[in-house]
Amino acid sequence: MEERLHKYLAENGIASRRKCEELIEQGLVKVNRKVVTELGTKINPEKDVVEYNGKIVKKVTKKVYVLLNKPIGYVTTVKDQFNRDSVLDLVKDVKERIVPVGRLDMYTSGALLLSNDGDFINKVTHPRNEIEKTYNVTVVGTVTDEDIEKLENGVQIEVDGKDYTTKKAKAKILKIDEEKSLSRIQITIHEGKNREIRKMCETIGKKVLALHRSKIANLSVKDLRLGKWRYLTQKEVDEILKNNE
Repeated sequence: MEERLHKYLAENGIASRRKCEELIEQGLVKVNRKVVTELGTKINPEKDVVEYNGKIVKKVTKKVYVLLNKPIGYVTTVKDQFNRDSVLDLVKDVKERIVPVGRLDMYTSGALLLSNDGDFINKVTHPRNEIEKTYNVTVVGTVTDEDIEKLENGVQIEVDGKDYTTKKAKAKILKIDEEKSLSRIQITIHEGKNREIRKMCETIGKKVLALHRSKIANLSVKDLRLGKWRYLTQKEVDEILKNNE
């Protein structure tokens, strides 16, 4: 039975479907030793040999779901052009090939999912599913109730060179240290724009000193030390998939 090439790549742990489309367009995918760049290409998984980055993409037989508490200083790319430390270095004990589910920038710590289940990756990363991500943010200065209201109702940031108004969010003040002129706030969003939290804080005149993603949906890293990881339970996986059908 034939299926679309980008779907086959995603279902077998290469990346999200949208990212797999990009990989195809970049000429990184081969079918039967020939580079394929046309989106919508169909393959027969029983007969055709698919390669990504020179390695054969085998059908996933065991699906794996990992929650990592990412430290600062690690990138979430599978292959980094600058040879920086990758989150994959922290999960080397996982025998199956897994990839990061979404992004978390190098200078942000906290919750990051990794998996080889393409459907799961697509569910978590696709904007329409509105998976919530909760961040604890330390900023310079005193955050006011007015600032919180602005963050909750949406602020204008720049995305890919264009003005963009963020979706409604949840925000609250956790702590204010007037002596040090610092504030800790919590922001929950369901988007994934590049550096979105940092840009949101800039719009209220606050510079971010520290950023930590404490939760993805109901998955918390509160009891997971930085740099450590654990497998998700089947119940946790089912809850994410069920809530976003």
